[in-house]
Amino acid sequence: MNIDSIKNGIVLDHITAGKAKEVYDSLGLAELDCSVAMIMNVKSNKMGRKDILKIDDDFEVNLDVLGYIDPNISVCIIKDGKVSEKQKLTLPKQIKNVHKCKNPRCITSIEQELDHIFYLADEETQTYRCIYCETKKG
Repeated sequence: MNIDSIKNGIVLDHITAGKAKEVYDSLGLAELDCSVAMIMNVKSNKMGRKDILKIDDDFEVNLDVLGYIDPNISVCIIKDGKVSEKQKLTLPKQIKNVHKCKNPRCITSIEQELDHIFYLADEETQTYRCIYCETKKG
């Protein structure tokens, strides 16, 4: 398999195997007017298997969404064919409008304009709870 290198853009590496499609959808990469390569189930010495996304464009990546989906992702910014910056992610303390609260009694069910905000309640179990009703994101 031959995947060309990119001159300027972003490489999302060390994505947990099978999660590249979720990252692709969550970042809205289908709406970009550039090449996007999704490489799945690649052998990795560190992880066993991993996914990789290559975006052939300067693109504003939502690091909170990426950190929520998979905090092990490495974000590599490519300039002139070389890695100019590498960012490691962490679990975000709060996520906004990534998921909707499932509780039918939550204020977000009634007030349509309210943002759906979840906070990190337990870092060890990666548990997020709604800031309005405390419902666990599930």
